[in-house]
Amino acid sequence: MKIKEASFVGSFVKPEQFPDEMMPEIALAGRSNVGKSSLINTLLGRKKLAKTSGAPGKTRTINFYRINQNFFFVDLPGYGYAKVSKKERDSWGKMIENYLAKRETLREVVLLVDIRHDPSEDDRIMYEWIRHQGFGHLVVATKADKLSRSRQMQQMRRIKTKLAMPDSAVILPFSALKKTGTEEVWKLLETHLETSET
Repeated sequence: MKIKEASFVGSFVKPEQFPDEMMPEIALAGRSNVGKSSLINTLLGRKKLAKTSGAPGKTRTINFYRINQNFFFVDLPGYGYAKVSKKERDSWGKMIENYLAKRETLREVVLLVDIRHDPSEDDRIMYEWIRHQGFGHLVVATKADKLSRSRQMQQMRRIKTKLAMPDSAVILPFSALKKTGTEEVWKLLETHLETSET
């Protein structure tokens, strides 16, 4: 994927605020601090387009990034941060669930998990939501540079089992630090995008 243009469109909480350009969307879901912003920046070859934060739970909105005037990356609110109130967690859950169920331009939802750990209960619930809506063909295991290659393979097998991923779904190791996995992730995302850009 050749990135000619990438821009931050805005942060929204209500469907009526979302962009209405009817372009395909790839959404990214995952726990707080799993590395969604780093994945976006790495895939797009930008250093600070998606703002990373050392404070988990900071993303409380649905953030849209327009790519090549052809499609969007959509960063969903991170979950699993203990210091957030139950009421706020519930509101994020409804926001995400409504987006997954009702967004007609949504082409795929990619779940990000930390390769160093087994999926949490929140990860399993999120993946069930994603699968229920017909998505979840790709899971990205972030922070792969923290493990040896053999340990990566072992952890990816565990993650696939814990999430009960179907045989047709793919899990890929990814490192924003070393940029490993970038081409492989793009190759799979491109199959879900109705665009001639390559």
